Amino acid sequence: MFQSLADSLDKTFRNLRGVGKISESNISDALREIRLALLEADVEFSVARDFINRIKEKAQGVEVMKSIKPGEQIVKIFHDELAALLGGDNAPLDLNPPARILLCGLNGAGKTTTAAKLAYRLKKEGRRPVLVAIDLYRPAAIEQLATLARQAEVPCYTPTSGETDLVKVAKDALKWAETQDHSVVIFDTAGRQELDENLIVELKKLHAFLAPKETLLVADSAAGQQAVSVATHFNDAVGLTGIILTKLDGDARGGAALSMRAVTGKPIKYIGEGEKIDQLGEFHPVRMADRILGMGDIVGMVEKVADKINEADAMRSAQRMAEGKFDFTDFLDQMKMIQNMGPLEGLLGLLPGFSKIKKQLPSNAFDTKKMKRTEAIVLSMTPDERRRPEIIRGTRRKRIANGSGTNLQEVNALLKQFGQMREMMRSPHKMKNMMKAMSGGAESMGDLGNIMRGFGKK
Repeated sequence: MFQSLADSLDKTFRNLRGVGKISESNISDALREIRLALLEADVEFSVARDFINRIKEKAQGVEVMKSIKPGEQIVKIFHDELAALLGGDNAPLDLNPPARILLCGLNGAGKTTTAAKLAYRLKKEGRRPVLVAIDLYRPAAIEQLATLARQAEVPCYTPTSGETDLVKVAKDALKWAETQDHSVVIFDTAGRQELDENLIVELKKLHAFLAPKETLLVADSAAGQQAVSVATHFNDAVGLTGIILTKLDGDARGGAALSMRAVTGKPIKYIGEGEKIDQLGEFHPVRMADRILGMGDIVGMVEKVADKINEADAMRSAQRMAEGKFDFTDFLDQMKMIQNMGPLEGLLGLLPGFSKIKKQLPSNAFDTKKMKRTEAIVLSMTPDERRRPEIIRGTRRKRIANGSGTNLQEVNALLKQFGQMREMMRSPHKMKNMMKAMSGGAESMGDLGNIMRGFGKK
């Protein structure tokens, strides 16, 4: 998400930082480029215009123009205004009893999947959610929610087949919820291909009956300009309390996030960055502003990693690395941990400055199929070969290639790369450089790029 915007801004601010003295002309040129970048990212025109005007007013202040590093000052102004535009602070859900959450939106935005993701997240936080399928127009949506509820291990109410009265179903669902040990009820409503009056009328009736604490619009982040119209209509009809943006992993522009928050005044509360049940995260405006400006999101990265890995296993692997005992069995365990964390590109994208080296990496650096082939090679080794890779010679290599469905070239490449990695682990100086690359910001990301570039080769 926001990748095209981030790339455009990176170029603009690099030019601005390189100017020794800032003039009104410099500022105007930079703001013109920023405005074009926002519009290309599908930010609504009036939102982009007002945003640029606020920055211009502050950037032309005396304290900025005469400061030692005016370029840096303008970047900070942009960052602060961007964070404010995105919402300022994170906005938690109101889960005071009776905690009822109504999800609304158009078809295709991901409401049903998001309902299950939200239930799963709340359950992990110690809540006791239940789901209610209240889409009476699409039986498939009801079955989908029931299936996802089983995956999340959360109770789910499904209406009787052929039921058409929305309020009656809601009454029955609330009676059912009383029989469950629950603390929050999540309602998955019907959507349409386009906003129509029937949808709004039905939603108003349901909203009036339920009086939910939270009415959340589930919106596709790739919807662009349409998202602003959708958000406005739903907000006018039922009074939204927040927004959940979906499919952020597939949209490089992200203008919907900036536009909807500005137009409705309602906070973005969650973001979905994948299809898996656990891929729903809290939205943090300041962190997102950091990511857009290439500053990364180390806190977000730590949270993702901590949530996915077994601490004891990670400590054991770290100790074996430190002792120079790392073998292919450890390597296989590390691969499984990485796979559990989701797409590697998304995770590394949270590192400061990663966007600067991404273009230097081979096209298959994040290829999941390549990772599967690597895993197959390791699984084709005997336990003794995994412990002592140095014994893997000619005939053994051929056997491993045949057993893994790969070729001798791939096996040789993996063994060579693994040998280089073990050598690096045994060298305190090289390990220090790698750790510096992982945590030291944009200026040291080249080291990490060299490491990853090696593992992208065939």
